Amino acid sequence: MTKQHLGHTARKRFGQNFLHDPYIIDQIVSAINPVNGENLVEIGPGLAALTQPVCDIVDKLTVVELDRDLAERLRTHPFLSSKLNVVEADALKFDFTELFNPEHPLRVFGNLPYNISTPLMFHLFSFAHKVQDMHFMLQKEVVNRLAAKAGEKNYGRLSVMAQYHCRIMPVLHVPPEAFKPAPKVDSAVVRLIPHQQKPVTVSSEKMLNQVCAQAFNQRRKTIRNSLGKLIDEDSLRQLGIEPELRAENLTLADYALIANYLDGLDKQS
Repeated sequence: MTKQHLGHTARKRFGQNFLHDPYIIDQIVSAINPVNGENLVEIGPGLAALTQPVCDIVDKLTVVELDRDLAERLRTHPFLSSKLNVVEADALKFDFTELFNPEHPLRVFGNLPYNISTPLMFHLFSFAHKVQDMHFMLQKEVVNRLAAKAGEKNYGRLSVMAQYHCRIMPVLHVPPEAFKPAPKVDSAVVRLIPHQQKPVTVSSEKMLNQVCAQAFNQRRKTIRNSLGKLIDEDSLRQLGIEPELRAENLTLADYALIANYLDGLDKQS
């Protein structure tokens, strides 16, 4: 039996789980704290569970929706359509600079489909300098990974890159029954505030990403082995990094040191 909500069938391929708990919705909108005149962008508005209460507060909201039927429903919505700028697009490929206004940095929020949340974060980080803040509903485990510190078992590439770009603040725990259909996992809302000044200086973000990807791809190995193709043991020691450590033991500052060293070599060659 298909789950229907207001006549719309949740689509597996879009990872759709619709939020319906009024208390939780109210808590999320309070956390976002939308203010009239701000450049607000919602990703994946779905059935307008957050869109509606946000539009009760503000006069203008941009929504990015991939599902054709839902985009059409929002365009023709009797109460909301006049306030909405509906962008029918895949948020993973969308150029968010199109929505940028120098006087009003983007405030991005959304109940993100679980199957795209990590790649979407990486996509959004590339626009972080144009963003004031982001509020997302994610799988609780993803929020834990975003906030994890070096040495914790859920610390990974996402933790390092997210913390390079943003301050991470878990805001709210959300149980499965707040959704229809109920997912099999707990969710959480997280606030991401892009750093005005990055916590470490990195000469190439691309290199930082590559080093993290390589290290965490083989996270059980020591970095001597996992990063062996990029950097030798002596160079690691010269940087003050112990080659016996594993990927999860290195801090953001350690990864920045390695990335800057490798970027320097690249520029010399």
